[in-house]
Amino acid sequence: MIIKVENLSKVYDTGKIQVEALRNVNLEIEKKEYVAIMGASGSGKSTLMNILGCLDRLTEGKYMLDGVDVSTLDDNQLAAIRNKKVGFVFQAFNLLPRLSALGNVELPMVYSGMSYSERTEKAKIALNKVGLSDRVHHRPNELSGGQKQRVAIARALVNNPAIILADEPTGNLDTKSSEEIMDIFEGLNNEGVTIVMVTHEKDIAQHTKRAVVFRDGEIISDAPVENRLIRKGVIA
Repeated sequence: MIIKVENLSKVYDTGKIQVEALRNVNLEIEKKEYVAIMGASGSGKSTLMNILGCLDRLTEGKYMLDGVDVSTLDDNQLAAIRNKKVGFVFQAFNLLPRLSALGNVELPMVYSGMSYSERTEKAKIALNKVGLSDRVHHRPNELSGGQKQRVAIARALVNNPAIILADEPTGNLDTKSSEEIMDIFEGLNNEGVTIVMVTHEKDIAQHTKRAVVFRDGEIISDAPVENRLIRKGVIA
């Protein structure tokens, strides 16, 4: 079990009112799963993603990430487990403009204290894996949207995280680039990488294997994806 959430609730207290973003959520995700978290704006899916990624804290309940009870950790411990266990892919790419593709991919390893030669080698392997071996020294402003997202995926992979969390990873991409990114995720999952993806796009969710749908902070359905869209040459 890579993720286990029990009776999770999240309340935002603005001082005047309390907003219940999540209420009594129970969710289990096994290793090597490929899951879409879906729902309209304000449904709670992004709040859940932030909690799963150790970017935010739950108000009530319990969250186990790869055997670690995250709900008991302090801020420093959260930062450490986030860097070790979680790879993030965001809609806005979140690349540093002054760094090359290689430099951006190296960042998580810099924070973990890895040597220069080792992290450079690992970063090059990750970039090659997403088809960017010829763009290693390009900066973000020299890359297309799809290429930027590939860099972000490579960065998410370098520390061999327990899970990759992708938040609307195709939201800023055209159709062709979106399909290419989903092909990469499909290939990674087939290699055993656990992927949890927040998306509001049904066609993107159809690439995943399981869809968990939220409404008003609660799970309203959790089922295998029917009529999956599968990359060419890959057997589901």
